[in-house]
Amino acid sequence: MNITIIGSGYVGLVSGTCFAEMGNRVTCVDIDSIKIEKLNQGIIPIFEPGLEAMVLKNVKNKNLLFTTSLSEALQNSEIAFIAVGTPMGEDGSADLKYVLTVAKSIGQLMQKRLIVVDKSTVPIGTADKVRATIQKELELRNSDLQFDVVSNPEFLKEGAAIADFMKPDRVIIGTNSDYASKKMKELYHPFCMISDRFIAMDICSAEMTKYAANAMLATKISFMNEIANICEKVGADVNHVRTGIGSDKRIGYSFIYPGAGYGGSCFPKDVKALKKIAEEHAYDATLITAVENVNNRQKFIVSNKVIKRFGENLSGKVFGIWGLSFKPGTDDMREAPAIYVIKELVKRGAEIIAYDPKAMEESKHIYLKDLKNIRYVDSKYNVLENANALILLTEWKEFRSPDFEKIKSQLITPVIFDGRNQYGIFNLNEKGFEYYQIGKK
Repeated sequence: MNITIIGSGYVGLVSGTCFAEMGNRVTCVDIDSIKIEKLNQGIIPIFEPGLEAMVLKNVKNKNLLFTTSLSEALQNSEIAFIAVGTPMGEDGSADLKYVLTVAKSIGQLMQKRLIVVDKSTVPIGTADKVRATIQKELELRNSDLQFDVVSNPEFLKEGAAIADFMKPDRVIIGTNSDYASKKMKELYHPFCMISDRFIAMDICSAEMTKYAANAMLATKISFMNEIANICEKVGADVNHVRTGIGSDKRIGYSFIYPGAGYGGSCFPKDVKALKKIAEEHAYDATLITAVENVNNRQKFIVSNKVIKRFGENLSGKVFGIWGLSFKPGTDDMREAPAIYVIKELVKRGAEIIAYDPKAMEESKHIYLKDLKNIRYVDSKYNVLENANALILLTEWKEFRSPDFEKIKSQLITPVIFDGRNQYGIFNLNEKGFEYYQIGKK
């Protein structure tokens, strides 16, 4: 098939590349001419394992093209995916200005029957707004061209997006059109050899499914963090508790690791948006509100532990940070716990030495660019020299089995604060460290 992907950010670039990998001819469109120029030069704007090689391969095979011209991209396309950003507005709702601007352009430029697919995470009712916007532009052109609007929410995990797309748990298609449903099933057939992974439903339900899925996962995280905080108060070990409840198949072990709160591009934004959707329909979403409140409080757990140990005045104190991204396998720092921890410590006069395998450029130039009391080093051990403590914030693999003797010899005081969603638990007190974990005294 000939496909257009509008928006060459995380979702658009991964989706377009994976569609191209299956033999489709994909044109990715973006208004950012610098980004398109770099993509045409083989420079990938985001870090995602496996993405660069797949992009370069499909560009070479001429299955994947990049352009700033939507008109050119739509000429032969059967399906156009809208994959632009839906940033959070001041009131917590998703801002649809980019989605509707694209819809308007599609209505102005389309030349043949087209299936228009909402791939961005959008509030319930967005498909109707997209349809009305396109229809209005067609009427202004006195055109009777047919088109369908489909909701096809993405469920990509950063750090595992290629695998998620190529072998999806499910593909959700929301449409009231038999023609569009058939075409979408044909497009996704190579990815859904097990037929029950392709799930068709009405548009409203498809739009809701994305929010419900992310809210459920966010709820598990906040629930476990709440339990972790209670464990600290009563003297229980949250890691034992996690093992005990995770063995129940109805609960499972996924998303019940205690940590410094969830971050990233999806959970914070989608939980806020779902709460806003409920408010707009006169419903008090008590549980969703609690999930958000727990997470907001959790982001200060690690900094509070540091302050309790070293005092409110941190002038002259140096802290080494391992991990800046909100999770391993990505350079994404959106709503990362590291942002909150570092700002709280710097505000009290601390100096920060930070290392992350992928996210340091994001930190330097975007998320912590205004902080003066932070410097970045090119090795995890370089953060330790003359530091008063080490703070672990992201569970990158290279942090799982470090040289503890080396750590101890370089720190001024053998103190470690562990704020990760923990995959491996060390009994560091026996190694002579003061070791502070979440959910354990």
